[in-house]
Amino acid sequence: MELHQLAYFVAVAEEGNFTRAAERLHVAQPGVSAQVKRLERELGQELLDRSGRTVRLTDVGAAALPHARAALAAVQGVREAVEELAGLVRGQVAIGAVTSVGPIGLPDILAGFHERYPAVEITLSEADSETMLAALREGRLDLAVVGISTAPPPGIATQVLLEEPFVAVTAPSGPLSGRAEVGIPDLDGLPLMALPKGTGLRTALDAAFAQAGRKPRIAFEAADPNVLVQLATRGLGVAIVPESLARYHQAELRVIGIRGPGLRGALALAWRTEGPLSPAARALIAFARAAQRS
Repeated sequence: MELHQLAYFVAVAEEGNFTRAAERLHVAQPGVSAQVKRLERELGQELLDRSGRTVRLTDVGAAALPHARAALAAVQGVREAVEELAGLVRGQVAIGAVTSVGPIGLPDILAGFHERYPAVEITLSEADSETMLAALREGRLDLAVVGISTAPPPGIATQVLLEEPFVAVTAPSGPLSGRAEVGIPDLDGLPLMALPKGTGLRTALDAAFAQAGRKPRIAFEAADPNVLVQLATRGLGVAIVPESLARYHQAELRVIGIRGPGLRGALALAWRTEGPLSPAARALIAFARAAQRS
């Protein structure tokens, strides 16, 4: 039994197709098929059911798959441990970020990390905070910049980068334009514009309304808070956004404070505290945390 045979078997099992597995592994499809057959002959059992349009695991294959994955992970762990002791940080890291991270200088962090660890491949994706926290727990992300308004879930650690209140903004002649501050009852029934569910801002807004025994009337949702500001300037309702963003556009808008507890949010670095981390992931987390402290 050879490691590449296990790798081919795992790839076919995950892709459900020999051709896609070969493309993923960057090898010829006949070679993948031949090596998996050799593995089956050595084990004396068929691991894959090839009778349908999609390749499926047999009962024996389903039982063998976790062990094949564990063997491959163990070998990768050996490589990483040796490289770490030799001072070589290689591999891949996956970073997630909410749409509006301008105030924290994420591009500068990534550029500095790449300069220090040029052999590490970096991938960056955007999503809402709830999705990214789930991806961290499942090991699909190594580090994320998330918006939080409550304590992080179990297994996740955070370092706050920026904390500020949420405010309401309207066009100069829009609803509440004559007010400097409002409470939740004043916003009740007005067409509000906010980030989607799963974001720190929306979680805080929904919680504040629920505490007052009310439910917000959401007229527009947008993943980018800058879009909310643009909608507000056109008189389409009251946008709920972070104060720093509102102040940046205050020449075009009326900025209104919101009374009451809880309507604050923070941008934070987040990473998982449970489960294994690659040397590259540990280096990224340490670098990002140190960059924000300096």
